[in-house]
Amino acid sequence: MKIRLVQADYNNEQQGKDIIMLLNDYALDPMGGGEVLSDYVQENLVATLAQRHDVFTVLCYVDEEPAGIINCVEGFSTFSCKPLVNIHDCGVLPQYRGLGLCLKMFEEVEQVALARGCCKLTLEVLEGNTVAQNAYKKLGFAAYELDPEMGKALFWQKKLS
Repeated sequence: MKIRLVQADYNNEQQGKDIIMLLNDYALDPMGGGEVLSDYVQENLVATLAQRHDVFTVLCYVDEEPAGIINCVEGFSTFSCKPLVNIHDCGVLPQYRGLGLCLKMFEEVEQVALARGCCKLTLEVLEGNTVAQNAYKKLGFAAYELDPEMGKALFWQKKLS
């Protein structure tokens, strides 16, 4: 079994197709929301990513077949006055789970973040996704808190129309 990681080239047609296929599989999973990506997203995401300088994607191939994806968005920590990387999407196709691909992809993301001078990695995880939580803990992630008396940070959203 040959495992290959690449930082995606958004102008590479095959890698673009792989991004959409892998992200759509993740979106269909209950942990990704359980719904197919919209036609608009499928038709426009890769071209839109190609126009941005604050995103990158790590793709994982097993025996040259697409197996996993991590989409990352660079942010900024005002408290550290340095960039950070938010791991926005992370998915491995069901038939490739249990091979340690997530660990390998996270190591690659960390190397990219270090090369960009980032101070930390962030991510969100669903409360009920204990499998992912356990994996993230093994990778050194922990709930975010500034003061234990104030509790852990919560991730909220407000959708805009």
